[in-house]
Amino acid sequence: MSDPLWTLDAFVEAAGGRLQGDAGAEITGISIDSRTLEPGDAFVAITGDRLDGHDYVVSAMEAGASVALVGEDRLPDLPADGRYVVVDDPLEALRKIGVAARDRSNARIVAVTGSVGKTGTKEALRLTLAESGKVHASVASFNNHWGVPLTLARMPADADFGVFEIGMNHAGEISPLVKMVRPHVVIITTVQPVHLQFFDSVEQIAKAKAEIFDGLEPGGIAILNKDNLQFDLLKFLAAAAGVSKIHTFGEDLSADSHLQKAVSYPAGSSVDACILGQEITYKIGASGKHHVKNSLAVLTAVVDLGADLAKAGLALDAMRAPKGRGEVTRLPMQKGEFNLIDESYNANPASMKAALAVLGEAPVTRPGRRIAVIGDMRELGSDADRLHAELLQPITDANIDAVYCAGPHMHALWKLLPHDLRGHYCEEAKDLEDVLLSDVRSGDVVMIKGSLGTRMGPLVEALKKEYPPADDTAAA
Repeated sequence: MSDPLWTLDAFVEAAGGRLQGDAGAEITGISIDSRTLEPGDAFVAITGDRLDGHDYVVSAMEAGASVALVGEDRLPDLPADGRYVVVDDPLEALRKIGVAARDRSNARIVAVTGSVGKTGTKEALRLTLAESGKVHASVASFNNHWGVPLTLARMPADADFGVFEIGMNHAGEISPLVKMVRPHVVIITTVQPVHLQFFDSVEQIAKAKAEIFDGLEPGGIAILNKDNLQFDLLKFLAAAAGVSKIHTFGEDLSADSHLQKAVSYPAGSSVDACILGQEITYKIGASGKHHVKNSLAVLTAVVDLGADLAKAGLALDAMRAPKGRGEVTRLPMQKGEFNLIDESYNANPASMKAALAVLGEAPVTRPGRRIAVIGDMRELGSDADRLHAELLQPITDANIDAVYCAGPHMHALWKLLPHDLRGHYCEEAKDLEDVLLSDVRSGDVVMIKGSLGTRMGPLVEALKKEYPPADDTAAA
């Protein structure tokens, strides 16, 4: 029987609150969502932009919450017979619990940030480090002002490794989060023009990402992408922050961990690399050069954290691109099948170029085509139209046969597309659905990508509904 995540006394003390009501002595988990709460979890009533967790305390209690962490000012609105830890501010209390979880832990900690590739790198670290010990890692993209403290608060006292993803839209967001996490190793995957709506330049983005150095433990290691245009700036900022040890990764042969050879196949890549002086050959079970590149950072971190490199390399074969982030599905149709690459979770210029490159690497059986279905990239400010138009070159480089566009900014690209590449253009993604369903044919590889707000995801679901994946059909 494993130990509880928190004893009630330790939880109350960490939160800096007072207990009201008859709560059990153990807390087995922490939840901020009454719908997914497991019996024994503590429910934290966070007030967000749209929802107030206090409105769901009763539901959480009915679902078996051990206790609810609530605000003093909301107590009069709640049932008098409830089980509560009462604090001034539940989110601030969650941060305190996260800090307490870090203080009690002997785990080796790695934190990941970057313009693209954070979640995939975090998942690869989870997979590879699990070969050497008990790993705790953030779920989904819990990388913001509530996601990071929640992930910390959930870290078991006996974890051997902790993996944290830290994101940002604005300057000043990473620093307070990484100071809670206090990693031994940090990775910056890459710095690219994303969130330009909130930054004057890519250099400003690099400075914001470099805030991850602020929380690095004494003697800690920064792992940086030597191929990135912002490398020199990041290296300087790391030194200015007192980072004494930097490891580099990339295709550049002078990088500490570098690529020697990569061969791609439909579901992934076979890689020969040198990781901090050690030769290694491994397979990655997710397609795309960006996964190959980031695997160098992952394996460097594995070594820096004291885990087993050989076992980590073998583990990467089990890596799969998650739904919305490169998941590949075979969809049968009357006369054959086509492949669907689901990149619908989000988009920025860097990740869009990476996804187009993956499409370009995908083998097609003629007369099958490589089809890009792409929607607007958000948060690009005044440069939006130019950055959309600049996708023409990566589309050309990837030998894409047809392009379907959705969104007002994508019109800047549409105007430049040669007529033989033009599939269809719509202001809204939903209006592409009927065209796409009727146009797709056997042998095609279809890649769908756009910012979350552009709503490209329903196009993925529409194709899967019209042409159910083989696995679903077999199970029916």
